[in-house]
Amino acid sequence: MKPISRLAGVALTALLAGCVTPEPYDYSAFEQSRPRSILVLPPVNQSPDIKASYSLLSQVTYPLAESGYYVLPVAVVDETFRQNGLVNPEEIQGVPVAKLHEIFGADAVLYLDVIEYGTTYMVISSDTRVTAEAKLVDSRTGQLLWAGTATASSSEQESSSGGGLVGLLVQAVVTQIANTLTDKGHQVAGITSARLLSAARPNGILYGPRSPNYGKTE
Repeated sequence: MKPISRLAGVALTALLAGCVTPEPYDYSAFEQSRPRSILVLPPVNQSPDIKASYSLLSQVTYPLAESGYYVLPVAVVDETFRQNGLVNPEEIQGVPVAKLHEIFGADAVLYLDVIEYGTTYMVISSDTRVTAEAKLVDSRTGQLLWAGTATASSSEQESSSGGGLVGLLVQAVVTQIANTLTDKGHQVAGITSARLLSAARPNGILYGPRSPNYGKTE
């Protein structure tokens, strides 16, 4: 019985570990900085889909604005970089933060990375997944104010239908083709950006000064 007892103990420990509440984020630097405006840089794309960077970039302004921040217009920022010969997100993110503050005048700079983007075929299922990471930096001091990550998946709202194994295989193929042709990733990226950059989420970004909830951490 001892091996069974040990196995039960390991299982219980794993279960309890999975239920542990994540440590609260340290917002002291964020609260001291009090940024009012944010410059969003084009995301660095680590996925194989070339649409990923600007697909995410086109959707991050809304949750930031809803959270109470003034966000510099993405099109104006993009054109400013192009006029200065910078079109690659890696090069743009390599510009010194002090220089970005000098050019754009924003209080903070948001750096983004797309880790996953696109539809994957997995034998009997097809999943469109977008994962992104973000960090907010004070452009006046270079200090990190906040960092986070978020993921969204098309499988969250899908359920398996009948038809046996053959039916599942056909459904997976059809779903992958449809999601690829319609760029399902763009829709899922919108959910990811909302989860990543909306205030009042656990360990998420704080409310900005344009929000009636400014100063609240929950």
